[in-house]
Amino acid sequence: MSFGAKYKKITETIKDDLTRLEEELKSEINIYPALTEVLSGFLTTKSKHIRAVTAFLYLRASGFEPDERQYNLQTAVEIIHNASLLHDDVIDECDTRRGQTTINKGFNNKIAILTGDYLLASALDRLNRLETPEITALCTKTVREMCRGEFFQYFNLGKIPTLEQYLKKTEQKTAGLFRVAIEGAMKLAGGQNIKTASEFALNFGTAFQIRDDLLNITGPTQLKPSQNDLLCGIYNAPVIFSGNTENLAEGIEKTKDLLNNYVIKMLRLTDRLTDSKYKTALRELLELLNDA
Repeated sequence: MSFGAKYKKITETIKDDLTRLEEELKSEINIYPALTEVLSGFLTTKSKHIRAVTAFLYLRASGFEPDERQYNLQTAVEIIHNASLLHDDVIDECDTRRGQTTINKGFNNKIAILTGDYLLASALDRLNRLETPEITALCTKTVREMCRGEFFQYFNLGKIPTLEQYLKKTEQKTAGLFRVAIEGAMKLAGGQNIKTASEFALNFGTAFQIRDDLLNITGPTQLKPSQNDLLCGIYNAPVIFSGNTENLAEGIEKTKDLLNNYVIKMLRLTDRLTDSKYKTALRELLELLNDA
């Protein structure tokens, strides 16, 4: 069974949650007629909604039922992620995203940036509805850290970072938003094991990015050309472990080991959850991360 088929099977467990999420996302696209169809495709087509999927599975595996506030939180997180992609496409001068023409290519950089800004304002509105300053503060701090990660990456193009620097950048750019989705969900639900949820989220986000970086080196996907980061001078785990950009075989194997170590950590954290179909699906998702 392919990665896509396995992932779809896992998401069937929370199909109703994802349907509601997509409805909420579509409600944010009424910006201007010319952008409606394009933005609708961007927000919902070929997106894994991995942050929301992980959060809903973790929340339900912890014995909590999503309510209106939970959907607002996960919608806000998805919007922030997608707004950052719109800005990234301008910065990286990308022509396609998720198999579609990017907004900056289809229109221009100004429209792409304005659309990203509009989405960020929409996310803030969603966060305000939660009336939970602690979660809003966590989210705003995370967005600042995402920018810091981008600054580090830009000013270190062509340089091989240390593993510690790489993992820090990964936490800033990727794992932090997983933390908002999962830790925030547990705080809204009144869960007790917030520290465990936060640890799980940061580990998942880091593992997810390591897998993406590994795939960027080892083969092309429908969504990103092979070795795109390497060609741009962005050196991630395989290069760090190899110590060079030419002979990456050893670095690839060590990166797979690093990824597996994160998966093992998360499997141990899920041992504390009560057995259910949601826990089973969550653990299947963790195992799927090793499919690289």
